[in-house]
Amino acid sequence: MSAPSGRVMTAIAVLLTFVSGAVDVASFTRLGNVFASVMTGNIVLFGLSLARGSVSLAGHTAMAFAGYVIGVAIGTRVAWFHTERSGPDSGSGWPPHVTLVLLIELTLLSGFAAGWELTGSRPGGAAQLAILAAAASAMGLQSAAVQHMGISEVSTTYLTGTLTGLVGAIASPGKKSRPGLRRPGVLFGLIAGALLAGLLVAHAPAVVPALPLAALVTAIVLGSGRVRDRD
Repeated sequence: MSAPSGRVMTAIAVLLTFVSGAVDVASFTRLGNVFASVMTGNIVLFGLSLARGSVSLAGHTAMAFAGYVIGVAIGTRVAWFHTERSGPDSGSGWPPHVTLVLLIELTLLSGFAAGWELTGSRPGGAAQLAILAAAASAMGLQSAAVQHMGISEVSTTYLTGTLTGLVGAIASPGKKSRPGLRRPGVLFGLIAGALLAGLLVAHAPAVVPALPLAALVTAIVLGSGRVRDRD
């Protein structure tokens, strides 16, 4: 199977950052005021929870952190197992294990969606922690998958480095430093996911999980070769 074109890979990156933006808004507004993908922010919030003596905030940040780490670990082990059996990826196509990891992420986001609906879009207590763990694990899996996609210069869950690279490329003189579309595209995807999720949280919260699910399914279809354009 041929590798996805540059435009397709950029579209996949934008879709996955859209997923992150939507899930983080859902997590922050309804799952204990913590993030599902931004672990740097959660570490800061954990420090704040210690300063304030907030057991609830500490527990939610710890759950999100643990879920994310488990997701990354599972995604990494899937990649390792694939490499052990098939050898290193040649770079000529979409690695099959990337699709597998994204499908596991899709399963977890489906569980997140089910929990969200069953609790009337306002989970609390143990249900809230379980849904948060599923969302954070999904984001960890996504981060692990992106590492094996060959998407250069960007991440889809932590965007500070992407923003730094974009500003640096714009500020540097010379045509060779032009940033292209991928970096601004993923930043736009993050904003779009957060914006739409925020609007839905306010006006149609039951629909919120459909956003990341639809974007992730589209990314999987594009990457696995069901749809392919040409450079």
